[in-house]
Amino acid sequence: MSNTVALVGNPNCGKTTLFNVLTGSRYSVGNWPGVTVEKKEGKINDDLTLVDLPGIYSLTPYSKDEEIAEEFLLSDRSDLIVNIVDATNLERNLYLTSQLIETGKPVVLALNMIDELDIAGANIDYAKLSELIGVPVVPISALKEQGIQPLIYRIKSGIRHPKKVKWHYSGEIEKYIVDAQKKIEKESIVYKNYPSRFLAIKHLENDHEVNEVVSYYDQSQLIELENKIVADRYEHIRLIIEKTFFSERKFLDDSVSDKIDSVLTNKWFGIPIFAFVMYLVFQFTFSIGNIFLDIIDGFFSDVIIPGVINTLTSLGIAEWMVSMIGEGIFGGVGAVLTFLPNIIFLFIAIAILEDSGYMSRVAFILDRGLKKIGLSGKAFIPMVVGFGCNIPGIMATRTLRSETDRKISILVNPFMSCGARLPVYVLFVNAFFLKNKALVTYSLYMLGIVIAILMALIFKKTIFKGSTEVFMIELPRYRMPSVKNVYLKVWEQGKAYVQKAGSIILAASVILWFVLNLGPTGMTDMQNSYGAMIGQFISPIFRPLGFGDWAASLSLLTGIVAKEVVISNMAIIYGLGSSVAEAALEGSVEGFAPTLGAAFNQVSAYAFMVFVLLYTPCVATLAVVKREMNSYKWMWFQMFYQFVVAWIVAFLVYQVGSILFL
Repeated sequence: MSNTVALVGNPNCGKTTLFNVLTGSRYSVGNWPGVTVEKKEGKINDDLTLVDLPGIYSLTPYSKDEEIAEEFLLSDRSDLIVNIVDATNLERNLYLTSQLIETGKPVVLALNMIDELDIAGANIDYAKLSELIGVPVVPISALKEQGIQPLIYRIKSGIRHPKKVKWHYSGEIEKYIVDAQKKIEKESIVYKNYPSRFLAIKHLENDHEVNEVVSYYDQSQLIELENKIVADRYEHIRLIIEKTFFSERKFLDDSVSDKIDSVLTNKWFGIPIFAFVMYLVFQFTFSIGNIFLDIIDGFFSDVIIPGVINTLTSLGIAEWMVSMIGEGIFGGVGAVLTFLPNIIFLFIAIAILEDSGYMSRVAFILDRGLKKIGLSGKAFIPMVVGFGCNIPGIMATRTLRSETDRKISILVNPFMSCGARLPVYVLFVNAFFLKNKALVTYSLYMLGIVIAILMALIFKKTIFKGSTEVFMIELPRYRMPSVKNVYLKVWEQGKAYVQKAGSIILAASVILWFVLNLGPTGMTDMQNSYGAMIGQFISPIFRPLGFGDWAASLSLLTGIVAKEVVISNMAIIYGLGSSVAEAALEGSVEGFAPTLGAAFNQVSAYAFMVFVLLYTPCVATLAVVKREMNSYKWMWFQMFYQFVVAWIVAFLVYQVGSILFL
């Protein structure tokens, strides 16, 4: 029989790191709150299933991720709770511990980051801590994989010999709890899966949902009791810490973090520093990534594709089949994989910023500006996640407590330039903006942020009027980025990109080849194909934007499947993926310029990139919007409103740019 263990803790306490160590998984880990936004499952061994729940501060849910955690903990699906606690911040973490004990489930306390205690010259009396709390305490370092076997032993022991304990309250509070519990049991009140004692405490804490079924005290009494319970918990925690935590200093040494924050979170310098940091990110992405880009590009163009075509031809394969495989499959997929180095180095740079703790500071410094448009700084966190992929970015909005803020964040998140759009930028900046490629790409990412903020302001003033969520975020200590954590992030995101190339883009490339080689009369040249007919039909829409030829129009239409498809389709349509079909490539990305130059100039090329940045997100993102908003209406709204916004902005870019620069 398999037992289920719930892994619970405050945001940014090391839960996902521990989950990866215990299960051998490779989930993303970050040094900021909100990394885990839904429960994840993995096996410790054949008889233990571990569930990693979203980070929460208490069992009073205000957001979607907190609801997920509470619902699971109080269900019959969990046999034991592993409460992972940041050893360097006991007071805040033990508040959740007190509530977990109240669920009536067996609890094991995993005291994490003990390596940081040693560095700070502090120590904890683990045996005394266990005695005072009443549950097993296991010191660990999830990052360094210390204390893992003793923790597994305690988990198994806790399941075999479950021990239920009560959190200590003062006599006055305990009397209220017992009285309420007796009344609940006498009247046989059942609410969700709450144990009677837990339900009584929830009532005394003035839980609004619970108060709909339990009403022994009036509102004024409940407010007073709620404050007393909170104060009582913290007083007990203070006494526990006083008897178990010892340090040469009153607090752990945060002086270095404070000095860094005095500059990075400065009200005047914080945002300019962030802008400069992002510029360096793109400079790094291109200066290093392009070294490998040309190598891969030449490998596909000069070796793989000619080799495949020659081999198939020598085997007597039909000419159309040779063309489909060589130019359609290898040309399309190869064109996308060519840009993998740039994407990998972008992911590396962002992962380092996240793991260092800097991104939490960015949310903090942007709070002042976002508050003016009706959002909190916490809404920026899903936006940053969206730089990797809009899908987890939209899911990360679950950490927002305000439903209004959450809906707005979902609707504007796809304006964040995901990794799938980067190949389009790399292609065009190398063809048209070679001397300023980092600056031009940087401007696109910044434009995406600006448009997202403007649209959020419009939504807040029109269809989503309401109060703004109060911004509260824990600023984690600065840490040297972990090579393992960075690797895991980059591996997951890079793997997803390659999997797209091997699935969605492969299928799209084959379909597009047929569309471009079939017409009303059968096999035909590209100009008379069904693809050309479709492209010519929709091209008037894009003509005022500067790229009204059928090839560019068709590429954009198919890009709704996945943004990477824009490049693979352009490679097929223009012959850019095959040295046989297009000698202009010459094994170098710069060789795209002669081919694309017939359809674009610098202004229209930039307008094209702006349109790709802003227009309708991919179908996978639209599906997540539908799921998170629980409405097809909002999915269709997302699909069409972004297209309109993209058209307007690209139109302005092209028309104004043509006046100024052409």
